[in-house]
Amino acid sequence: MDSIAVVMQEPERLTLSRLPLAPLGDTDMLVEVAWSGISTGTERLLWQGRMPPFPGMGYPLVPGYEAVGRIAALGAAAVGEIGGMVFVPGANCFGPVRGLFGAAASRLVVPAARALPIGEALGERGVLLALAATAQHAIAVQGGAPQLIVGHGVLGRLLARLALLAGDEPPVVWEREPRRRAGAEGYTVLDPAEDGRRDYQRICDVSGDSAILDTLVARLARGGEIVLAGFYHAPLAFTFPPAFMREASLRIAAEWRPADLAAVTALIEAGRLSLDGLITHRHSGLDAAAAYRTAFADPDCLKMILDWRSCS
Repeated sequence: MDSIAVVMQEPERLTLSRLPLAPLGDTDMLVEVAWSGISTGTERLLWQGRMPPFPGMGYPLVPGYEAVGRIAALGAAAVGEIGGMVFVPGANCFGPVRGLFGAAASRLVVPAARALPIGEALGERGVLLALAATAQHAIAVQGGAPQLIVGHGVLGRLLARLALLAGDEPPVVWEREPRRRAGAEGYTVLDPAEDGRRDYQRICDVSGDSAILDTLVARLARGGEIVLAGFYHAPLAFTFPPAFMREASLRIAAEWRPADLAAVTALIEAGRLSLDGLITHRHSGLDAAAAYRTAFADPDCLKMILDWRSCS
C-alpha cells in the first residue's frame, strides 16, 4: 500500500510524494482520506522553521492532525465498519518520514482505537473536531469560560461559541486584523486599543504572541488567571511587579484529551455547538503547495482544507 502525502522536506520546501504505508496490523484500520485541514499554528511554525525543539519533530515530516475519511480495510482484531466515516487526529505510518502529525495524505494506516466514528452529515466540518476539543480543553484547564479571548481565528471563535454555551457572560474577543473581526454571533470582537476594561478574571490567549503577557496582566482583576492555549515559538516573559500586585495566575493548556473530544462531539451531535462558517478555503490535495501558501499568508483564510477524494 502507498499514499500520496504532503511532505515538509525542510523549512519552506514542501513536496507532494507517494510514500509506502506501514502494513496493516491486527488492531489497525486503513482510512481513505476525504479531507484534511491545515493548521496555521504549529504547521506554520514548521513551514517557517521556527518550531521549538519538541519530541518527534524534524524533517522530513508529513504535517496535519485533522483528517476525515472512510474506513477501507480493518485488521483482524480491529473494531469498525467498512465504509464508515471517521475523524483521525494524525498518523505515524510513513516509515522513515516522520509522522508526529501525519494526517495530510490520501490514505492512512492508524490504530482503530485512535479513530473516532462521526456522522455523515458532519462531512468536511469533521476536520474541525481537533480544534473544538482544544478549545474545550482550554476551558476545562481554566475551570470556567474565559471572559476575554485573544485571537479571532478558528480556535478563538470556537472558544467564544463554547463560552456562550456555558451560560456565563458573553466573552470579549480581541483581534488586531480588521478582516477577521467579522462573524461574531452573541459576543463582541474589538481591536485591543478599543477595550478599556481592566478587571477580567479569566483570559485565554490563542494568539501565539510570545510578547503578550504584560499586556494581558494589565487587564486582569486581582486574583485573575491567564491561560495560554496557543503555541509559542519564542520564550515568554513578563514584568513581575504588575503580576505581583494582581496575584496573577498563569496556566498552560496542552493537547486535548479524549474526554474533551467526547464532550464537543456530544455538543455537536445535540445541535448545540455549530461548526458552520469556519472553513473558508478549499484546494485539491494535489494542489497542496498553493493551499499552504494561502493558508499561511491570506488573513481572509480562517481554515483551509485539502480535498483528497479525487487523488489516487
